[in-house]
Amino acid sequence: MTSSPSPSFAEQLPTLDWVTDALKVARLSQDFFWFSPVLKRQLQGLRADGVVRPRTEDDVRQIASFCARNRLPLTLRGAGTGNYGQSVPLQGGIVMDMSAFNGLLWQRPGVARAQAGIRLGDFNRLLQDGSGQELRWLPSTYRSATLGGLFSGGFGGAGSITYGPLAAPGNILGAKVMTLEEHPQVIELRGAEAMRLHHMWGTNGIVLEIEVALAPAHEWLESIGVFDDFEAALRFADAVARNPGLVKKEVAVLADPIPAYLTALKAHLPAHRHAVLLVHAASGESTVEALAAAHGGAISYRQSHAEAQAGGHTLIEYAWNHTTLHALKVDKGLTYLQTAFIPGQHIEQVLRLKAMFEGEVLMHVEFIRNVDGHLTCTALPLVRFTTEERLAEIIAQHRAEQVRVNNPHTFIIEEGKQGGDLAPELLEMKRRLDPHGLLNPGKMRAWPALGPQEQTA
Repeated sequence: MTSSPSPSFAEQLPTLDWVTDALKVARLSQDFFWFSPVLKRQLQGLRADGVVRPRTEDDVRQIASFCARNRLPLTLRGAGTGNYGQSVPLQGGIVMDMSAFNGLLWQRPGVARAQAGIRLGDFNRLLQDGSGQELRWLPSTYRSATLGGLFSGGFGGAGSITYGPLAAPGNILGAKVMTLEEHPQVIELRGAEAMRLHHMWGTNGIVLEIEVALAPAHEWLESIGVFDDFEAALRFADAVARNPGLVKKEVAVLADPIPAYLTALKAHLPAHRHAVLLVHAASGESTVEALAAAHGGAISYRQSHAEAQAGGHTLIEYAWNHTTLHALKVDKGLTYLQTAFIPGQHIEQVLRLKAMFEGEVLMHVEFIRNVDGHLTCTALPLVRFTTEERLAEIIAQHRAEQVRVNNPHTFIIEEGKQGGDLAPELLEMKRRLDPHGLLNPGKMRAWPALGPQEQTA
């Protein structure tokens, strides 16, 4: 594959919004891969030859056609809040920053459609203001993360305790995509077919618009429960998650010493205690207090979600990947994992792993419904990093305990969340939407093995 210096891109496509400042190009070629010391070693310093910001579908079409004609790599970017290097170009070429392609197209009862570059916080606010509805899930990065970025590289976030992850049937209803060809085609994908682009890091199609199912908006209350005993904190969180009468959005457990890393919440997090972060309907305040007391804990903090958001940060921004971010600000010797537990065995698995790795793997648990609707939890535990070899041993030990690890220390799709060879329908979507293999090349192990000529035959 060939690439050209960015000035020539601007000369050939002069009507488009090109980023020409070298420092900005370098910044827009990076994401939060530095959460992983492995990815930091592998990806540090990689950059695009040019960055462009489309504002219209025609802009995207021009870029796609240009890349296809010139066999230029094209890497899509939302806000760059991902952690796997998914927006880092391995082979130069063009980064297409979708953040200006950001319109809310329409909303109806229970459903809305928006362009891929819309920030999730803006999307959610517009929904709440316009219809009393809201997004079903918000990642901890929602203030800056985009809809397309979440769809292409994210999981879910706050709200997954009720609605499951994005991959749960019924959450993503459709997607409008464009092919990367000399004469790009626009295609509408529905339901399961649209999900063949989910968590594929922009390797198998250019996502233009996404149609999502909505939830009714609630008056949310944020609470923190503190506990002397980790198991008590975990079982309290499980009781909250299970309670059918309590409307909830977020249930996270942070084992000591993780709460100490959340310095802005220091006044509400007594030293050497375990914490449970909750976002739940305000009507459930007394229920939460009673459950905390029944498990030997107490509520140390409560504030309306609206007030917390207006004040700077909600508890959502201390959960999910933000927990790791806050910890890294204090201790740069930490990294993390992403794990998933077996429904019905999740409590025992968490307790067993905590005991196995005491002091080395610090437990951060997020309660969810899985894609089948079963209550369980996932985890983003903090790991005291020593060597890559020891990190691999920890991952292997988790898997030996029948705990799934979505490895966040690789930029190869099959080695990360996909957890093995890609399904035939995913490869077929790649062939259909990216016949020349130009989208985010180097991230899909299957593509070089097959070869673009065979795939377009």
